[in-house]
Amino acid sequence: MSFAANFPVMLRTDDGVRIDAAHTPSRGRGDLGIVVAHGFTGSWRDRTARRIVHVLSGFGGVVAFDFRGHGHSGGQTTVGDLEVLDLDAAVRHTKIIGYSCIAVVGFSMGAAVAVRHAALYRGVDAVVAVSGPARWYYRDTRPMRQVHWAIERPVGRWAARMVKRTRIARGRWDPVPMAPHEAAGLISPIPLLVVHGDADTFFPVDHAHQMFDAAREPKELWIEPGYGHAESAATPVLIRRIGTWVSTNATKDRTFPG
Repeated sequence: MSFAANFPVMLRTDDGVRIDAAHTPSRGRGDLGIVVAHGFTGSWRDRTARRIVHVLSGFGGVVAFDFRGHGHSGGQTTVGDLEVLDLDAAVRHTKIIGYSCIAVVGFSMGAAVAVRHAALYRGVDAVVAVSGPARWYYRDTRPMRQVHWAIERPVGRWAARMVKRTRIARGRWDPVPMAPHEAAGLISPIPLLVVHGDADTFFPVDHAHQMFDAAREPKELWIEPGYGHAESAATPVLIRRIGTWVSTNATKDRTFPG
């Protein structure tokens, strides 16, 4: 597959972290900007991420970026906490370059960040949470026990830095950020799409149901047969369906309470 041209840009968060990003112009709606938030240890430069960006650019312009501590971005990852500042920098940039309607599509850790960002900042018009956790500290699957080993042990953080170019901050959250399912209950009237695979080896489908049940309308839940986890398992067919949902549901005709 030949990917659509992207234009690299360096962003800066409100707490001063440099964020590596890229803009892929729209081949669809001219007013729609789609921000893609990757999963833990991911990068917008990965081939799987670039494939997703290419498909989504058929529906709107796409801004993809590396969270802090990942790839070419600065800082250290806090695995879902301060990453809301990274996403907010990408959303602001998407608006600055001319997109008036903004949707965020997040995968795994990026899904949790996307939902929390929508609850805290209210600055987007649609949110898609793919393969996301509903609650923190989950370790009832082998892949999630391996993730916690990488986060909590010095040798694990060293391995993540050497193998995945992911720099993980030491220490525990203080305070613990709002759980994704709690944040999901606060984002209405922003439309939320929760996408999860019944073959996800990281988070079982009860995470998707917990997030969906906590959210208020407008909301939609897709449980995908045979789909595994996050970007690596996402097919072009699924991404096109997500793009169609975003293009249909990301609108400006919504009234926020209060």
